[in-house]
Amino acid sequence: MMDAKELCRHVDHTLLLQGSTWDEIKQICDDAIAFGTASVCIPPCYVKQAADYVDGKMAICTVIGFPNGNMTTATKEFETKDALANGASEIDMVINIGWLKDKKYDLVEDEIRTLKKACGEHILKVIIETCLLTDEEKIKMCELVTNAGADYIKTSTGFSMGGATFSDIELFSKHIGPHVKMKAAGGIASLDDAEKFLSLGADRLGTSRIIKLLKNEEVSGY
Repeated sequence: MMDAKELCRHVDHTLLLQGSTWDEIKQICDDAIAFGTASVCIPPCYVKQAADYVDGKMAICTVIGFPNGNMTTATKEFETKDALANGASEIDMVINIGWLKDKKYDLVEDEIRTLKKACGEHILKVIIETCLLTDEEKIKMCELVTNAGADYIKTSTGFSMGGATFSDIELFSKHIGPHVKMKAAGGIASLDDAEKFLSLGADRLGTSRIIKLLKNEEVSGY
């Protein structure tokens, strides 16, 4: 079994539910700091408050175009710049899935490139919502994410019909460029699953459950 401290270094400790309160966000910030996670992944409206609260002790990640991805590129670009100005250091964007289905690959790639430009040195992760895609579309997204210069390809929002699967991470690993890392997110239900995703090459895990498991709390949610 992987050392818990090592495992936590790969976790984006996540709370994105619509009804999330500041007290709940504050709690996951406290837990993230205590367990040494890679980041906290929280709704954009809490970024400034959380960044002030953690005071440099934890990276703040937030979501853009979430969860459906079908906002305009200009809207996503504004959201991204606003989040960074508020203190976010990592951005997880959702692609326009309809554009991908329509084979508007230039638009999908240009949008990712636009957001990466807005991020600059900050990490950009690209959520492709694998449960809605064919394997062919997943492979195409590996190419587009690579070409656009994003830092990570990410499986899922956790708000659609399914989350991360081992087979998707295995597929990504065969088709992404050397500079692109992988994030498995949504439905990671056990420490064994978390360890397996990492063994398959995932660098980050988007989950709320891992820290709950380590705290011996009841497990539910993302």
